[in-house]
Amino acid sequence: MNPMVDLAFLLVTFFMLTTTFKTEEPIIVETPNSTSEIKIPEKNIAVITVNEEGRIFYGIDSKYARQNLLKMMGNRYGINFSEDQIESFSLIPSIGVEISQLKSLLELRPIERKRFIQEGIPIDSLNNQFADWVIHSRMVNPKTRFAIKGDEKTNYPQIKQIIDVLVKNKVTRFNLITDKEEGIETVES
Repeated sequence: MNPMVDLAFLLVTFFMLTTTFKTEEPIIVETPNSTSEIKIPEKNIAVITVNEEGRIFYGIDSKYARQNLLKMMGNRYGINFSEDQIESFSLIPSIGVEISQLKSLLELRPIERKRFIQEGIPIDSLNNQFADWVIHSRMVNPKTRFAIKGDEKTNYPQIKQIIDVLVKNKVTRFNLITDKEEGIETVES
């Protein structure tokens, strides 16, 4: 009986240590269904999330890349982030605020950050901060792949605008994140 209990604890320990938990996202998005079974990469990925109202959220997978990305964006916009703010940013899976509001977001405690309403990253022609996030992500990690996770109720022009920014910055390969469509049974008569 002892070896069985030892084996059970070893298995539980193994699964606890090797499991990766789903990161918490700032918004909930219902993705459209598709029949595609292509999986997005697990490394070197930047996810662009668009909610129903068209607000854009941006996140990259690597803690190291997030730290360097924030430093580069700070240099680009003339904002000095403290080491604590950089560490805090590296723990956030994605953000959806203007760069000018990012310092105040990073100063909040994690509980307060969840309640903070993020208005989305600007993508308009006068203030295209989204393009800067894309450009600097590629500078931090040239192997970065991009994935767009749009709500099924998001207007197409908003997604097209994101695709146009990616293409303009020479990102011609990207993924669209969808849910797997359940098989539809057909009845032959």
